[in-house]
Amino acid sequence: MQEKNYSIKEAMLFSHRVAQLSKALWKSIEKDWQNWIKPYDLNINEHHILWIAYHLNGASISDVAKFGVMHVSTAFNFSKKLEERKLLVFSKKENDKRNTYIQITEEGEKILLDLMENYDPTNNAVFEASLPLHNLYGKFPEMIEIMAIIRNIYGDDFMKIFESSFSNIKAKISESDGKIVHTQQQEQEVETV
Repeated sequence: MQEKNYSIKEAMLFSHRVAQLSKALWKSIEKDWQNWIKPYDLNINEHHILWIAYHLNGASISDVAKFGVMHVSTAFNFSKKLEERKLLVFSKKENDKRNTYIQITEEGEKILLDLMENYDPTNNAVFEASLPLHNLYGKFPEMIEIMAIIRNIYGDDFMKIFESSFSNIKAKISESDGKIVHTQQQEQEVETV
């Protein structure tokens, strides 16, 4: 049996501090996120599912639930709503009839890319609150310790998907004249000039 090198009081205070800070941070994130996606008539779960479908390119409902940190029924029900709006399509694979898969449609991708292109950092309280740290240290706060905690809770697969989604974004978008631009769109604009 491994010896504890912490006290119960220390453990309880740490757990409570993380809970309180997470709740406060989430409240702000939730408000910012809802305001960002409101013009597109999406809720947070729907936007998150579109995001996952875009990055996993043919995800199962189980994958959506796992990487979206939601119950399978939540992932299915919100995916169904997105299918009704023609933003996702459902399918079964020939070699895997048990799982239901989703694929983002062209219209769904258009909305997702439009959302990224219309992101305004001045409407994001967490971003704005991080600016003093960026101004002081020349970079935004590191997430390495939080990512280590999340990895220990959800596992390496979760973190691989997390990291690959951001790698995808870095590869597929750029910035032009202070605006987010989808790289493919930018290439098309250059070709037409």
